[in-house]
Amino acid sequence: MSLILAGAALAQSIVVQGNERVDAETVRSYFSGERLDQAGIDRAVRAMYNSGQFSDVRVSRSGNSIIVRVTENAIVNRVTISGNSRVKADQLFPELQTKSRGPFSQAVVDSDVQRILEIYRRIGRGDATVSATTDTAPNGRIDVTFNIVEGSKTGIYSINFEGNNAFGSWRLKNLMQMTESNLLSFLKTSDVYDPDRLAADLDLIRRHYLKNGFIDFRVVSSEAVYSPERKGYIITIVLDEGEQYRVGNVEVSSRLPNIDERQLRSRVLTTPGSVYNAEAVEKTVEAMTMDAARRGQPFVQVRPRGDREAASKTVNLGYTADEGARIYVERINVRGNTRTRDEVVRREFELGEGDAYNKALVDRAERRLKSLGFFKSVKISQEPGSAPDRVVLVVDVEDQPTGQFSVGVGYSTTDGIIGEASIAEQNLLGRGQFLRFGFTYGQRTRSAELSFTEPYFLGYRMSGGFDVFTRYTDNSNISRYISRATGGTLRLGVPITEDFGIGIRYSLYNTQLTVPNTTRDPYNDCNVPIFGITPTETSSPQKSAVFNCLTNGEASLAVKEAAGNTVTSSAGLNFVYTTLDDRKNPTSGWLAELKPEVAGLGGDSRFFRISGEVRYYYPIWDDVVGMLKASGGYVQALGGNTLRLSDNFNPGPSLVRGFAPGGFGPRDISYDANTGSLGGTTYFGGTAEVQFPFFGLPKEIGLRGALFADAGTLFDYQGYKFFNTLNGRTYGTLTTPIPTAVNPGGGCVATNTAPLYTQGNCLDVYDSRAIRASIGASLLWQSPLGPLRFDYAFPIARSLYDRTQYFRFSGGGSF
Repeated sequence: MSLILAGAALAQSIVVQGNERVDAETVRSYFSGERLDQAGIDRAVRAMYNSGQFSDVRVSRSGNSIIVRVTENAIVNRVTISGNSRVKADQLFPELQTKSRGPFSQAVVDSDVQRILEIYRRIGRGDATVSATTDTAPNGRIDVTFNIVEGSKTGIYSINFEGNNAFGSWRLKNLMQMTESNLLSFLKTSDVYDPDRLAADLDLIRRHYLKNGFIDFRVVSSEAVYSPERKGYIITIVLDEGEQYRVGNVEVSSRLPNIDERQLRSRVLTTPGSVYNAEAVEKTVEAMTMDAARRGQPFVQVRPRGDREAASKTVNLGYTADEGARIYVERINVRGNTRTRDEVVRREFELGEGDAYNKALVDRAERRLKSLGFFKSVKISQEPGSAPDRVVLVVDVEDQPTGQFSVGVGYSTTDGIIGEASIAEQNLLGRGQFLRFGFTYGQRTRSAELSFTEPYFLGYRMSGGFDVFTRYTDNSNISRYISRATGGTLRLGVPITEDFGIGIRYSLYNTQLTVPNTTRDPYNDCNVPIFGITPTETSSPQKSAVFNCLTNGEASLAVKEAAGNTVTSSAGLNFVYTTLDDRKNPTSGWLAELKPEVAGLGGDSRFFRISGEVRYYYPIWDDVVGMLKASGGYVQALGGNTLRLSDNFNPGPSLVRGFAPGGFGPRDISYDANTGSLGGTTYFGGTAEVQFPFFGLPKEIGLRGALFADAGTLFDYQGYKFFNTLNGRTYGTLTTPIPTAVNPGGGCVATNTAPLYTQGNCLDVYDSRAIRASIGASLLWQSPLGPLRFDYAFPIARSLYDRTQYFRFSGGGSF
């Protein structure tokens, strides 16, 4: 306390009494510069108490001297924490204000108790209790112990919505990061009540409504009440949706010189008659701003305006481009990044220090930083600069782990059991680079791959990278061959807009195709007989129509012709356009990709190949999503060459489910149509699919269902059909002489009849353009082992010699 003094006389000296550890000059420093009237003395005393070094301060006057009598706080000898297991001590100590060798203050200890309780509340331990005990050590110092009883987990018992009519509670809950407690709560932390997380979820809900035309939407209230009976929080969110509006008239005006309204109108993404979309308005403002800035108007400010017409439930939009305030960016400060380098953050800005300030560009930079995945949180704020026309941008970020080590196991009906391991880093050495090494080992497939990507190649906003790979595939159940491809790819990606980009790639790889010829897989014994396996005239039983080198399994002549090493040197482009709302689990938007490629820059292959795919996602109702897909491809040999087997397309069940790999398309039916798949030069197909949740199941289980219909075809085999010296192609040396001349009519020389019973000199190709189609149902599971998909498809249209496979199971990932 302080003594109330009359008058405001200045003291000639300040006498300090009672101090033991604190230097007298330190005490006097609290009074220096103060006019020693009552107000000045009160300020000094408050400052002394706030320092935490004193438990009592008394001030009196003796003549012209000020007497300051202090009682010092005790010194903390040691701080310990007991009872904690869910939160490590090294996480708690930095949050405590009570420090070893610091002054002891009961008020500070009490506040530390509350800090610990808040930490436990944020991890879902609302029942935790904390107490502090003190003991006096022999040296007079104090030991402080924080005793924690963690209690049981207090999750979110329920999330309830009121006032929602346009979207069901299930749909709104799926928008949120917070979830309700359920049987899987021991695997997750998203069911922990956190006020900050709730605020972020409410913003996600708000943006969802504004994106779907509800201009007047607002959150009336949100309340989280802890229920001791339920041992969890009950969250109630009251909404006022308002009416859904559509876009009426759209007007664009410009008050800027050299900026024509017609130029800006091409950037408008809000079309009359469509549902009002606040996100489309933001993107329109951003696109107009960028366009005007490129045309020499860096201070442009595009102002959107909306005039509601309640009767027609439309909103007339107007965009006005005007010159904004002439404010410059003085400095960009990056804070909180302990691992990521400053330049990784700064390069996401399309403006730099000294450039004209533009809010649209700052908002775009914030979105880009959040989408990187490097940070837990990103916030861009402004501070005044050194002059009225200067502003300082402050970027506050918090790094998060970006490395991943995964070991996985999976199974597919195509490749069998597959084991996978990979290590990846999205933010290599804090430079924002991506590096991944992974390998797989399965019954029919093995691979290893190293990938590296620099997102800002040579300092420009374009990605550059490479892939090095080796892949082994056993196709003996489809076409009686084994292949190994080894090589690499150089990549360059150039974003043209936020939605459209172009990729450039160059690939060089060697494909080694081998025809097995062993006692278990005698697929080439018509040419290279295997003693004791290949039937002959002298074997027992003797070679016959039902027992010969063909009946024990033989590769097609097309496969044998392709055997050996083929070097492919190709260059290609990728054109990608996407407006998907979520790359991982899309619910709306487009994804289109076109990939032309030319092989012949050296190597053995000479062809032009192009393939493409378009997907459209549309929300049908309350988390029910429709998807339409169309795809196609074409390959043609160049320079008078003939396509090799490995150059063809052979999409199989990835195009039409219900068919086996290599189950439809051109095939050699000379002797075994089941294993004579050749592939084709042309394919196209389409899919219609509806995905839906299983209502009542927690979304954390990750189960969804789907109904689908597929249709497509593969045709036009353009590879070699005749194998003899007359057409410049000679295949091997047959053990039994056969005629080599091609019949004038173009037919085959028959050799699989008596007395030869061996392989002929040509293919009997069945090549149908018939459309194959199927319908079916799927079960999609985001399992702890990664995404799994179970498809059951029933073919409703097929052709002769097609092979079906009703059930298909694929998946596996990291765990």
